[in-house]
Amino acid sequence: MPQPARAARGVYLITPDEADTARLLERVQPLLGAGATWLQYRNKAADAGTRRVQARALQDLCAAAGVPLIINDDAALAAAVGAAGVHLGEDDGDIAAARALLGPGALIGASCYDQLELARRAVAAGASYVAFGAFFPSRSKATTRRAHPRLLHEAAALGVPRVAIGGLAADNAAPLVAAGADLLAVISSVFAADDPVAALRGYQACFPAP
Repeated sequence: MPQPARAARGVYLITPDEADTARLLERVQPLLGAGATWLQYRNKAADAGTRRVQARALQDLCAAAGVPLIINDDAALAAAVGAAGVHLGEDDGDIAAARALLGPGALIGASCYDQLELARRAVAAGASYVAFGAFFPSRSKATTRRAHPRLLHEAAALGVPRVAIGGLAADNAAPLVAAGADLLAVISSVFAADDPVAALRGYQACFPAP
């Protein structure tokens, strides 16, 4: 069974925009087998029908691998496909409403950018984890807010996993883990790598052995 949120640690993969569902599954499957901790389905370029098809297919793949699938921005889609949870940005829906829809065991994440107060409010509303970033310039989206590693340390008191995101690389992520990041969220630095599994393992190496 997937680990509960409080025990989560490792690499939090986020899917790239991929129109070809078969190709998406081919890209994701070896990374699930290589030990990805969570997978977030995110496809800003697809229409609603394609997102439903891809989310269902990824849910089947993740269930077989024992990896929680989290849907970006869409609690209703998460409920429809039986995903483990949803990740909500600042303007993407109400955490309490998502909790009511998905139930007490769902993983509900919140983007908190560079603000500890947003994280406090998210956890009070029922978030399972909080994400801070961007820590470095990102290739996946415009970097409008930059987070400082001290946020990860300060957020420890919230008692939920802390996710670091934004411009991460295997050679800059270890200090974020040392500062308190429980999960490293990555997209292109893994999926666009010549060897995605090796790239994933590079991030895994940022975590000290238990």
